[in-house]
Amino acid sequence: MFEFCTDPASLEGLSWLACYLTTGKHMAFYASFGTVLLLLAVILPTSLLFGFAGASAARSRFWPLSILGKTYSAIVRGVPDIAFFLFFVIALDQAFEYVRHRALCPDWSEPVRQGNDFVVCTAAKLPLSTSPAWMHDAYAFFLAVLTFAIVYGAFAAQVLYGAMRAVPRAQIETAEAYGMSHAQAFWRILVPQMWIYALPGLGNLWMIMVKATPLLFLLGIQDIVYWARDLGGTKQARFTDYPHGDWRMYYFGALLVFYLTLTWVSEKVLDRLTRRLSHGQATAAGEAMRRAGA
Repeated sequence: MFEFCTDPASLEGLSWLACYLTTGKHMAFYASFGTVLLLLAVILPTSLLFGFAGASAARSRFWPLSILGKTYSAIVRGVPDIAFFLFFVIALDQAFEYVRHRALCPDWSEPVRQGNDFVVCTAAKLPLSTSPAWMHDAYAFFLAVLTFAIVYGAFAAQVLYGAMRAVPRAQIETAEAYGMSHAQAFWRILVPQMWIYALPGLGNLWMIMVKATPLLFLLGIQDIVYWARDLGGTKQARFTDYPHGDWRMYYFGALLVFYLTLTWVSEKVLDRLTRRLSHGQATAAGEAMRRAGA
């Protein structure tokens, strides 16, 4: 990046360090922090969407839908996360390609399953072999988001289902007695009040999702853990312009600071949300706020 970095062998001290920290790999390392933050920003609403759908289905009066919602939550929560990230992503990718294969290559006569191989026509591949590198990265990121959303959406569904049950049933019955339909009572009475009961569980789930972001490494995405391990390992002079010893402690120390900072900020935001949602609610926090105001 700097003009004096043309000959790394002649550098020393801060000049060497400045050039070392601005190499192409380090730029990718810095960008990977944005990848993690982007992932969290996307999977938060997506997981809540899956969770809300699962919780709403679980409390449905239509029993097949209720069984579907409860089954989704029970099965996903009962399977280790690493199993989903190692095997479910592969199955999801093959499912997408199989659908495209059936639609784009109807004349294909060979079986898709050939021993341990999964073979589809070239046009059905996702992404195409001729696609630019950014499309391969975007597709891997999309699979990561979908997998995270399905896994943590199941946990969110259980939290939201409990929060819905925590809202006094008498309020729903009163709303229906005043002429509201079941759907109107759900959206106008139940949903606005359930969040204060759900927030502690959702806050814990958010912290778990933050700690789970290193699983991106299992999906082939070059995240901060990948780059910290790669850059921090011992580098010899014949392989790099910037040889050094085992510096993984420093790189993983930087990750420690990053995650602790992120969780600290998250706790502050959750505390503010709790105070805001407790206002006027018949909860312990809401009662404390009422007495303080009185």
